[in-house]
Amino acid sequence: MMRLRLLLNTALLGASIAAAGKGLAAQVWVVALDGPVGPASADLVIRAIEDAEAAAAAALVIRMDTPGGLDKSMRDLVKAILAAEVPVVTYVSPDGARAASAGTYIAYASHVAAMAPATNIGSSTPVSLAPGAPQPVPNPPASEGEDAEEEQAEAPPAAAGDAMTKKIVNDAVAYLQSLAELRGRNIEWAEKTVREGANLRASAALERNVIDLVAQDLGDLLNQLDGRTITLNDEARALATADAELVFVEADWRHELLSIITDPSIAYGLLIIGVYGLILEFYNPGMLFPAVTGVICLLLGAYGLQMLPINYAGLALILIGLGMLIAEAVTPTYGVLGVGGVVAFVAGSIMLMDTEVPGYQLPLPIIGGFAIAGAAIAFLVVGSAIRARRQAVATGPESMVGGTGLALQDFTGQGQVRAFGEVWQAQSDRPLAKGAKVRVTAVQGLVLTVEQEE
Repeated sequence: MMRLRLLLNTALLGASIAAAGKGLAAQVWVVALDGPVGPASADLVIRAIEDAEAAAAAALVIRMDTPGGLDKSMRDLVKAILAAEVPVVTYVSPDGARAASAGTYIAYASHVAAMAPATNIGSSTPVSLAPGAPQPVPNPPASEGEDAEEEQAEAPPAAAGDAMTKKIVNDAVAYLQSLAELRGRNIEWAEKTVREGANLRASAALERNVIDLVAQDLGDLLNQLDGRTITLNDEARALATADAELVFVEADWRHELLSIITDPSIAYGLLIIGVYGLILEFYNPGMLFPAVTGVICLLLGAYGLQMLPINYAGLALILIGLGMLIAEAVTPTYGVLGVGGVVAFVAGSIMLMDTEVPGYQLPLPIIGGFAIAGAAIAFLVVGSAIRARRQAVATGPESMVGGTGLALQDFTGQGQVRAFGEVWQAQSDRPLAKGAKVRVTAVQGLVLTVEQEE
């Protein structure tokens, strides 16, 4: 009996230890980086790194599928990865995903870079900071086997652009090579993908030491990571991820708000609506609603634009154009200020976004819509002013000239007439008979100058 009780207690203790061990299983956090790398997506990943550090996670996996993005957002994210207290693993996934342009830098900066089989990485030639500036001409990307890679290696270097383009390209090459050196990855290919836009499929990237792993899915990735040694803050650390619990980071309200207001079209529209709201309040003091709406929209639009690469000359032209349209509406110049305002507004809107990164351009239909709306308001006021000038005066003494009345008595010189529903003192150079129909020719104070109507 005592032996049976001892065995039972031992079994219960073992079950408790196993349950406790299961409850204390390591965690691997997973955050998605889909679409262009911008302020919102970079902020989400950076906060995920900080939260994973606070939770003492075994690793953070960035599941990435991006065509590239903004240079500033990419560099902010790379800095966060390099300073992270938790191992960061970039996993290009699912099948068909890519780590292009900015995605290549993020993968190179990570402690471990992995890809799903049907994915690709590269095409890291930087987009010029000035729209229309000459670009390095990339050779066709090598993503279809060794033959394509050999052809790309034999291709002549890209044509050199102007001094600014050379500076941008050289800076990008040095930046990516420094990341490659830090993580022990292919330095030569790092230069090639920047200067020539080279691109690799997953198996070729693994073979050429561009990435560390090729994994079918997250489960396969964790199994391959288990026991792998990485360098974290100059210290070797072995990863324990085989039985780790996956914690998926969900987008919160902050991410959604940043995604909305850092959309160039939204930020642009908020700025213009905010300006119009404040102007409406200035012309109609006390309405409050336009002022409140205008201030909120103006602040949100300004906050969104300051996080984007904008051309301040373009922003100044937009504000000048709006000012000229408003001036046309207030003091009509018969189209002079209106036309100039539309031209300045459209030119500034086209110049506003100081980047050619896909997804961060102002669509021409949106620019045209706001321009047409502003011009319509201005020229509608101009048309109303012209029509008003052509109409007869409707108030004041001038509006009484030409009116008719009846003589209330026979008189020559001074007498009385009934006009405009009232009895008036009147004067006439010719004799008037009682009941004669008269016409007003002038008004002097409260005396009407009349003459008999033929």
